[in-house]
Amino acid sequence: MTRHIRLNAFDMNCVAHQSPGLWRHPDDQSWRYKDLSYWTDLAQLLERGLFDGLFIADVLGTYDVYAGTPEAAIRQAAQVPVNDPLLLVSAMAHVTGNLGFGITTATGFEHPYPFARRMSTLDHITNGRIGWNVVTGYLPSGARNMGHDDQLQHDDRYDHADEYLEVLYKLWEGSWEDGAVLRDPVRGVFTDPAKVHPIGHHGKHFTVPGIHLAEPSPQRTPVIYQAGASPRGRRFAAENAEAIFTAAPTKALLKETVADIRHQLKRAGRDPYSARIFNLQTVITDATDAAAHAKHEQLQGYASDEGSLVFMSGWMGIDLSRYDLDDPIGDVESNAIRSAVAAFQQADADGREWRVRDIAAWGGIGGMGPRVVGSAATVADELQSWVDETDVDGFNLAYAITPGTFQDLVDHLIPELQRRGAYPTEYTGGTLRNKLLGRGDRLPAEHRGATYRVGGEASTIPATATATATATATG
Repeated sequence: MTRHIRLNAFDMNCVAHQSPGLWRHPDDQSWRYKDLSYWTDLAQLLERGLFDGLFIADVLGTYDVYAGTPEAAIRQAAQVPVNDPLLLVSAMAHVTGNLGFGITTATGFEHPYPFARRMSTLDHITNGRIGWNVVTGYLPSGARNMGHDDQLQHDDRYDHADEYLEVLYKLWEGSWEDGAVLRDPVRGVFTDPAKVHPIGHHGKHFTVPGIHLAEPSPQRTPVIYQAGASPRGRRFAAENAEAIFTAAPTKALLKETVADIRHQLKRAGRDPYSARIFNLQTVITDATDAAAHAKHEQLQGYASDEGSLVFMSGWMGIDLSRYDLDDPIGDVESNAIRSAVAAFQQADADGREWRVRDIAAWGGIGGMGPRVVGSAATVADELQSWVDETDVDGFNLAYAITPGTFQDLVDHLIPELQRRGAYPTEYTGGTLRNKLLGRGDRLPAEHRGATYRVGGEASTIPATATATATATATG
């Protein structure tokens, strides 16, 4: 049986996302990111294409690693201005019935207690279609504007995130029992206090003694997305993630990455296929190969090398303005996204060393992922070969222009994949978790978060609650 390819659309509540300069293209509508109709129209388009979800990235800070100033980022609209991603979801959910929403927020800049309620709210109003992309942060400017001298060291950020997730799992999984909400008008009892428990968390970073403020949502815990590709990041993903994003530029590197992720999942006591793996990819397609390549050439004419190097400097934690365009980046240490550095310290597909000008050209459209250009048949052949050769589940598709790039996918690529039996023709029922993994709406028993359920092996919640639960909640 032909394996189905999974697709996410990759966007951000800003201009041009990861295609700096493409906002100048006459057909690009990303400047309308402030208009709600842009997002509702996009959501409906993606649902027509049976996309698993719309994955919305975010940063809290400016890209000021390049030349040590945010001026180039501001000039190029390189993810600044940028608006909050969470506030878009309710409107998009209202006009769709199946599309999932993966929302990015960082663990370093918000306390888990209010965040837990915000995500439960979104899970309720989407009827279980919300996911959370867990990021630990990588821009020093974000840390400074939150009152810190710099962000924590790379591995320390994951240690902090481990406790952040522990608090959330206790709130989402262990505070309210199933059946706590009675809504009994005869007895005048809406919720049974004996089935609502304070979590009693007292840790290194957080103290959260009380109950979760929201009643259990369809998924309880939203689908956990994660993109960490360092050894520490992969261990964190193996313990928590249900959808894992990679940005490997070659099949050889992706095959190695996917194999290691599957291995790490197994080491964490999970099924190696209990998380979907999506590689970042940009597809430029049209009715014929010639038309697609002509389109790609035209799009390249709008790409900004400066904007690309602004992004690459931020992702890699290296000021690329200090290098000559023909210099390789060499052996450097990074406190940002280590996988971004590692990808360009290896030889490219032709065995050549990456130069700064190569990095700028690579990232000009769609960011760090590879590009595939061609007719629907050509692109389908290539994407199927990536799946067959690397064991990846699907692709996180960036855009060159929006909604044009996504419209081309829906009009050309998806019908071709469906004809080959390589793409679904209807949505699976249930929540986002069930649509992605086909194993029900709640976390499986093998998942770390499931151990924090009432009576779970990691739970510190008492078997019976007392009036302390109500007292703690009301203060």
